Amino acid sequence: MISATEALERLRDGNRRFAAGACSGVEHGGQNRRRELALGQEPFATVLGCSDSRVPAELIFDQGLGDLFVIRVAGNIIAPSLVGSVEFAAAYFGTPLVVVLGHTQCGAIAATVEDLTRQSGPQSPNLQSIVNRVKPSVLPLMNTELRHDLDALSREAVRANIRASANHLRHGSELMESLIEQKGFRVVGAEYSLETGLVDFFDLG
Repeated sequence: MISATEALERLRDGNRRFAAGACSGVEHGGQNRRRELALGQEPFATVLGCSDSRVPAELIFDQGLGDLFVIRVAGNIIAPSLVGSVEFAAAYFGTPLVVVLGHTQCGAIAATVEDLTRQSGPQSPNLQSIVNRVKPSVLPLMNTELRHDLDALSREAVRANIRASANHLRHGSELMESLIEQKGFRVVGAEYSLETGLVDFFDLG
C-alpha cells in the first residue's frame, strides 16, 4: 500500500487531469478489472464526500473501479455509522488517507444558513438532523460580520463544516488516532469547486 502522501498526490494529479479535460482514460468497469476486484480490493484512499450529483469522487479525481473507498452523505457530515465506515476501510483495506470532500454551493450548508437566519427550515425531522450536525461549525460565523453577507457566510460555512468533519475523524475515533500516531495515517479536508472542477486541499491535518 502506498503512503498517505503518495495517495494525496495521486488524487491531486487526477483532479488536475479532470479539470483540464485530459482524463487518463482509466478502465472504469471492464470485465478484466471486475473479475480482478471480485477477489478483493485495495482502495488507496477513502473519500467522505457530499451526496451532490455533481461531485462524483471517482470522476473528479480521475480514478477507476476499486481505486477509492467512497462514502457519500448530504453535507459530508459525521455520524457514528460514517466514522465506522472510515474505520472499516482503514482497518480492513489499509487505506492510508481520508479526504473529507465538501463543495461550493452545498445545499446542506444553504439549508443550515437558512435555518440559522430564520428564513426557513427543513420540514422533515430527518432533514433537520442533517442541519443539526452542520450547525455547530456554522454558529461561530454568525457572530462575525459575515452574518450581513449570506453569500460570503455560505462560502465560509462550507469550509468550516469540512474542517469540523475532518477534526471529528481525527479525534473522535481511538482507532484513527492510533493510526495517525503510529502508521502515518492522514485525514485531510478539501473543497471541490463546481465552477472550475478543481479541488483545493486546504485542511491538511
